[in-house]
Amino acid sequence: MTAAPSPEAAAPEGLTPPDEHPAPARPTRKPLALWDRVRLLLLLTIAWFLVVWAAMADNPLLPFVDAMRIHVVESQWLLWLAGAEVVRQLHFLVSERSAGYHRFWSHTLFGGTDRAVRRRFSDWTRFRLARMLKWIAFIALFALVAAQILETSPALALFEAPALIFAALPFVLQLSFGFLFIAVQFIGLFWLLSRGGVDTYYPDDITTRFHDVWGQDHVVDRIKENILFLEDPEEIERKGGYVPGGILLWGPPGTGKTLMAEAVAGETGKPYVFVDPGAFINMFMGVGILKVKSLFRKLRKLSLRYGGVIVFFDEADALGNRGSLAGTGPGGVRGFGPYHAAGCHGATYLSNDTRWMLARSSASASPEPVDTGRNKIMMGGMGGGGGGMGTLQALLTELSGLKKPRGLINRWGRRALGMRPKPPPKYRLLVMMATNMPESLDEALLRPGRIDRIYKVGYPSKAGRIRTYSGYFDKVPHEITDEELDKLATITPYATGATIKDLVNEALITAIRDGREVIAWRDVLKAKKLKDLGPPEDVEYIERERHAVAVHEACHAVVAYRTRHHMEIDLATIEKGSDYLGMVASIPPEDQFTRWRSEFEADILVSLASLAGERMFFDGDSSSGVSGDLESATAIASFMEGYWGMGATVSSYSTARRLEVGSPGGRGAATPESPEALLRRALADRIEDSLSGLLERAGQILRDNRSSVLAVAHALETHKTLTGDDIEAVLDGREGLSVDGRDYHDPAFVAKLEEYHAAAAGAHHGHSAVTLALPAGGRLARPGSEAAAVVHGEP
Repeated sequence: MTAAPSPEAAAPEGLTPPDEHPAPARPTRKPLALWDRVRLLLLLTIAWFLVVWAAMADNPLLPFVDAMRIHVVESQWLLWLAGAEVVRQLHFLVSERSAGYHRFWSHTLFGGTDRAVRRRFSDWTRFRLARMLKWIAFIALFALVAAQILETSPALALFEAPALIFAALPFVLQLSFGFLFIAVQFIGLFWLLSRGGVDTYYPDDITTRFHDVWGQDHVVDRIKENILFLEDPEEIERKGGYVPGGILLWGPPGTGKTLMAEAVAGETGKPYVFVDPGAFINMFMGVGILKVKSLFRKLRKLSLRYGGVIVFFDEADALGNRGSLAGTGPGGVRGFGPYHAAGCHGATYLSNDTRWMLARSSASASPEPVDTGRNKIMMGGMGGGGGGMGTLQALLTELSGLKKPRGLINRWGRRALGMRPKPPPKYRLLVMMATNMPESLDEALLRPGRIDRIYKVGYPSKAGRIRTYSGYFDKVPHEITDEELDKLATITPYATGATIKDLVNEALITAIRDGREVIAWRDVLKAKKLKDLGPPEDVEYIERERHAVAVHEACHAVVAYRTRHHMEIDLATIEKGSDYLGMVASIPPEDQFTRWRSEFEADILVSLASLAGERMFFDGDSSSGVSGDLESATAIASFMEGYWGMGATVSSYSTARRLEVGSPGGRGAATPESPEALLRRALADRIEDSLSGLLERAGQILRDNRSSVLAVAHALETHKTLTGDDIEAVLDGREGLSVDGRDYHDPAFVAKLEEYHAAAAGAHHGHSAVTLALPAGGRLARPGSEAAAVVHGEP
């Protein structure tokens, strides 16, 4: 049966962290090593003999014995210091052997003072103060001895002594010193250049704990396991294993990767070293290597001193990007290049996965099949050069070289004497890295032994978003109910901790702007609209263009509501933004990780609704605002036909093109034609056939819901911006947040909408003013309703 380890053996290396119980008190003082016992006495003895030697050098006729007699009197302060050191060591020697004597001095006489100092200063603060006092004492001793030799004041002796020491050296040593001085200049220059970019936080500086990290419980649980091994490494080492020393956190920006690293440092009570992303990007070659060496030298010292250290490399792809660039997942993109001049912001009513797929297809002339799972859409590219030539290699070497013998004397001196170098101590280093582009990191950096564990810190689930919203709302005055909190988590599917914090803060600013101190639900909706769309441009449409934009967006909204059951309408607006005239944005009501053919077809129907609607409501005419919609529909149909097996054929377009096996689904051509031309022509024909059929379906849906389109268009013209609940209220004939949907189911009012649309369509064809005013209706009559701006001077 294995004996239990003693408390001393189980204690962590280094100084005792705060808030931890110290090891059981010894009955006697801990014995000193021989060197620790005699080093100060030896230093004082050498100083006294230096004074004697200086006196003999000034007077060559003075014998050594007489010089000693003289300085027994003139330099007796050194002898008194040596005597005091002898008494101190005798006191320590008795304390090491007598428990009563030790208890009298350490508890009875100085116990109160020692406890007061321990309460006031932490272990590492007392260590740094003690080290500073030792250096001050050494410099003071040097100044006094130099003053005794030079017969001047201690202050002047500090400046004169180096010159005299240099003059006393032989000429060869003076030359060597000159070369050394030049080398020191270069070393000092590169040392200064290698400073910066690395911040060290001691345990009492870190206040973050795991309960401050919300929405990422599954990652936090795995990281806690690493902390257990860091605090008790013997648990795994005595069974033949090793402590995992590296963690990579990857995921979209703002999901809490840096916060987790701070929480690890706060929970363990270890120093936390933060490495800035640009720390290793330098003007001169080789400085990055020096920075890496200096960083790990500091980490090794901190590890030995405090029993462990956490180092965090933020944006690690800036250092190790020798791989191919990768995207960070869907979400967070509101516009792509092809849509900036499109008029309608066609991409926003699509799902985030589809929008990232469109971004990929618009950036590449020959898109490859992509995985539509969340956070797996990859964008092609080539990696850059990293932090500089040799910097990454230096980092890899340091991560792998922590078990190599260190020290010049240890490695070369002991070998010269035929002795084996001493192994290094066990450095307790936990290396943490964060990136939103894991594919750009070098494989050598990610291998086990350097980075042992890789955790994805993705978008929080709905439950995680609710917990995060609740945590941030608890910090501010609010009247948000649990039902509204659940709704907010639903309508912000890809919100991260950073965006949630920003949204809550923006809602508070909105409430304060309105003269209130408590956040209400309407403040949250205003803040969300501002963050999603940005501030609208201060412009007004002419009547016929306003109606055309409203009809355009109403077609999107009605088709989305009728056919798109995997998404909910978030908001619709005709307020002009920086890169759109209007938009209908949709969100998934629940977390979903797979996509189906029916869902993609619904996306295409929503995209094509604008073209079908403009042709139907404006007598075959259509605007350039549908260009972005057509591009998104074509891209989705292309992937469905050529890659995802959702079209007329089963074979893959990319594989057929690569193998040059002819057209997928084709039966050969009558005339010789290149395989690439066959493939493109066959694929284009199938895509066109598919889109034509879906365009006809979209048109039929709009014809069946003509009055609904005009109703939503009127609500948009009246209120400019509608929530998803408002649009449902218009289509279902009930009261919404700011819209009275019952008016739109009144046959008389529907007739007025048809009459107004006829006037607007006539003005469109004649490029003239609309002869009719916008019909009054659709506004809530109850006090406090939030209607939008008045149109046509309507009260």
